Amino acid sequence: MNVLFIMTDQQRADHLSCAGNLVLKTPNIDSIAKDGIRFTNAFCANPMCMPNRASMVTGLYPMVHGVRSNGINLSTEIPTLAKVLKKRGYHTAAVGKMHYQYFLPPYKKKDKSTENAGDWFTKETGNNPVKENFPIPYYGFEEMEIVIAHGQMCCGHYLDWLKEKGPEYLPTLEKVYQKFFDNFFGAFLDINLPERLYNSTYVKERSISFLERCANGDYGSKPFYLHCSFPDPHHPVGPPGEYKNMYKPDKINFPSNFNDLENLHKNEYMGPMLKAWAMKGGMLLEATEEEARNFIAETYGSLATVDDAVGEILTTLDKLSLADNTMVIYTSDHGDLMGEHGLIEKGPCPYECLLRVPLLWKVPGMTKSSVSESIVSSMDFTPTILNLLNIKERHQPPDMQGFDITPILENTNKKLRDYFLIEEDEEVGPYGPIYTRVRHLITDTYKLTVYAELPGYGDLFDRKNDPEELNNLWYDEKELRCEMLDKMLHESLIMQSRYPKRASPT
Repeated sequence: MNVLFIMTDQQRADHLSCAGNLVLKTPNIDSIAKDGIRFTNAFCANPMCMPNRASMVTGLYPMVHGVRSNGINLSTEIPTLAKVLKKRGYHTAAVGKMHYQYFLPPYKKKDKSTENAGDWFTKETGNNPVKENFPIPYYGFEEMEIVIAHGQMCCGHYLDWLKEKGPEYLPTLEKVYQKFFDNFFGAFLDINLPERLYNSTYVKERSISFLERCANGDYGSKPFYLHCSFPDPHHPVGPPGEYKNMYKPDKINFPSNFNDLENLHKNEYMGPMLKAWAMKGGMLLEATEEEARNFIAETYGSLATVDDAVGEILTTLDKLSLADNTMVIYTSDHGDLMGEHGLIEKGPCPYECLLRVPLLWKVPGMTKSSVSESIVSSMDFTPTILNLLNIKERHQPPDMQGFDITPILENTNKKLRDYFLIEEDEEVGPYGPIYTRVRHLITDTYKLTVYAELPGYGDLFDRKNDPEELNNLWYDEKELRCEMLDKMLHESLIMQSRYPKRASPT
């Protein structure tokens, strides 16, 4: 069986029409759920891009694979899903945003990244691992067409495509990069890129080209694993052309807990966090109602570009007679506040809108249109895919911590977990101004969040009866709090690394 793994960046679980969104229309993405399963309790292992993307491809918690926060490269020595499939005879390819290595400038010049945006814009490559020096295979991918950053300020291999398709836009893009921090950490950016030159179009075109090569027999009889990763709808948002005004700010789904910002400043953790100067840049942005409405509307427009692109990719899969033998998965790396509690974007906080992700999973001959409420994790992707492809255990990465959720794909009422731990480390600057460690425990009914810097304090919310997360039960439900803390402690013990391995019985 082939695998088509489609993902977006920073997409909320409720930003799909099949998930109940009454304004946003995503018919093409929804079509995956027509013969597949939609998960309502799919969670990230960490609500930041790099840590969770590493967990997706390793089946490990961030504290074990080492990418605890953004800005830490995933070790090339760690086994990944693509490495295993490549060894077992699959042709592996990736198009779009990977973010397995950092793309902002490093603290020390000697540190290198294949995804450093600045190195992709320089004329002289030097000894930087970019452009002609880009390493292949890349974490197991034999083909790589990478997009770095977000929205209308992308680079990577995408730049070569843009030079061919729209060279007149390169000077503007270079000027945008010169003020990278101002633009990247803002909520909006529009340099008037037309639809035909947008990053979603690039991901679509290159993905379709790969599928056509597979159908033409360019890789012989090898099955394929295609990782198709869209940079949208991550901020700064700026959907191109007609997509920009596709959704009206006064018509979007606006959160009813928007006016909670005053209470947030009284929160023992969130109050000081919101005052930190680093948060004024790209995390936990306080927004007016107008700003939040515009942000949500343009996010919907960005997702519309993704939906149209996914539609063409799925049509090509069917047209090339590949659909009946291709597993299709759709997900994202983490969510976005989108106006909840008066904030937009992301950052360390106790709210579920950042932790829950969309997940649609279609397996020909196995799944049918259904919904599962079982708790699943981004760490489950690698072990599940390998087992569905009949990769024997001895060929799989050792010590994976994710679950094989095949039983849930076969029976949506099946439950494999009673609770799940989510890690979150945030380190802006080597030792500050933000240096925080947060842990979340999710059960079917409750969510507990504790903070390393605040012993004796946490946030405890009733997921069923308080979905807006306005009533912290930490002080009122002491017995429940102790029960949740006990579960968190034991799950923390289980997830700790067991490396290095013991070499002798004594």
